[in-house]
Amino acid sequence: MPVLRPMTQPEYAAWLAETIPAYAADKVASGQWAEDAALELSTKEYGELLPQGPETPDNQLFTILDENAASVGVLWFAVKTKFNARVAFVFDVTVLEGRRRQGHARRALLALEDEVRKRGLSGIALHVFGHNTGAQALYAKLGYQPTNISLFKPIGPTADRAEASSRSDEWQVLAVEDEYVAVEVKRDEEAGTRPAMSSAEGQWRMLALHMTKRTAD
Repeated sequence: MPVLRPMTQPEYAAWLAETIPAYAADKVASGQWAEDAALELSTKEYGELLPQGPETPDNQLFTILDENAASVGVLWFAVKTKFNARVAFVFDVTVLEGRRRQGHARRALLALEDEVRKRGLSGIALHVFGHNTGAQALYAKLGYQPTNISLFKPIGPTADRAEASSRSDEWQVLAVEDEYVAVEVKRDEEAGTRPAMSSAEGQWRMLALHMTKRTAD
């Protein structure tokens, strides 16, 4: 029985109504957006990413099915060029709250590997927020490796006003202002090193991981 099937228009409308505020909340929780601006920024970003809805070129939106063909979640990826190769970049994999911890996200990601092979893509890339440790653990078990890590260190009494830029294909300083510094650090692939999460000067908080998995031919 298939694990993934193309999302219908009614399913897309329902998903969008839920995912825009959820993404805004994640951005606030990670310290990247101010709460009063988050919903507007999230709406704008989704409008830019999916200007034609589920018909947006190079984007695939799937409904995740359980063993009885009932809908249990959503998987969305776009074909992107990263690491000098065409890959499936996962923007969202979400399981309904009442169906979590039943293996559905794992099944969906394994089914995605078959989709990637059929489309002749080189692998799968994704972004995971630093506070989502459960998702990080799942991706690591499935063979995903960190490629870039975003770090944040608040500076000054009003550091919680930090606002960072949204998703970007460029690894760069996200923002430098009087109250805070946010940076995105590229991993040294040859040395296999990861940036320290703390130092004598204070604590750095992980904002997000960028992870990839190459698929076999």
